[in-house]
Amino acid sequence: MKRRNFLTVSAISVPLISIFPASLSSIGRETMKGKIEKRSLGKTGEKLSIIGFGGIVVMDATTEQASARVREAIDYGINYFDVAPSYGNAEEMLGPALKPYRKDVFLACKTGERKKEGARKELEQSLKNLQTDHFDLYQLHAVTSLGDVDTVFSKGGAMETFLEAREEGKVRFLGFSAHSVEAAMALMERFDFDTILFPFNFATWYAGNFGPQIMEKAKEKEMGILALKAMAWRPWEEGEKKTNSKTWYKPLPGPEEANQGLRFTLSHPVTAAIPPGHEDLFTMALKLATDFKPMDKEEIKAIKEKAMKTNPLFRYPMET
Repeated sequence: MKRRNFLTVSAISVPLISIFPASLSSIGRETMKGKIEKRSLGKTGEKLSIIGFGGIVVMDATTEQASARVREAIDYGINYFDVAPSYGNAEEMLGPALKPYRKDVFLACKTGERKKEGARKELEQSLKNLQTDHFDLYQLHAVTSLGDVDTVFSKGGAMETFLEAREEGKVRFLGFSAHSVEAAMALMERFDFDTILFPFNFATWYAGNFGPQIMEKAKEKEMGILALKAMAWRPWEEGEKKTNSKTWYKPLPGPEEANQGLRFTLSHPVTAAIPPGHEDLFTMALKLATDFKPMDKEEIKAIKEKAMKTNPLFRYPMET
């Protein structure tokens, strides 16, 4: 039987983010049987798979393992890949593994550098490592403080490299990832970024008051919204045995719980969620996302109750 795409056309109106479950009518959705759903990315015209491949999945992998993990993702319909220089040797491993598929995927990279010269150096090295002549998205990485925001936009700051690289055709779209409400709000006020990559997680949302205000602002600006920490649970407790070397937090403990977390995040008008970098958790996310359904009101009530009993990874205002 021939597969058919079913496209949900985006509505012009933006839903009230404070009402949840939020309407997904403001985002284009495309589904194909047996493949992972794709959604529109803000005003870019791009459609990305609702699960993104985080480069940490191939960090410290063998060449064969890296190729197999990328191939598995491609087979599920993943077309969104995200990596950064700070992920160990992930760029070097992802470049060759992704090369056969490069023209068909959306490749995002980041820099943790805040000054122009450092950002340029990282950009050029990342392009070389990924064996590509451009990135579809280039992002400021893990901006947390207002001081970082000021540095980025100062004379000789990283934004000069970003704008030059876009003019040169080495990057198509510009975005940022942030780990504080304060920094994210400041960045959105200072520049019309194409995308935001931010922790949208059930516990931080409810118990930490961390996320609703960012999503509302990003939707107001019609940005592409990308999510981190959908399958995260809480910080590791002191003395607790860590079962996962690739996450600094404790992931949700099993498929049912992970599915709740993932569905909570994807029930918002976000384009995609990047699962934890551990390969088993990534494969779990691929399987869970093939049958995604938005949460209903009863499920939301249950996850809110769970959230209020959880120690969130982030809070707003930021604890000092």
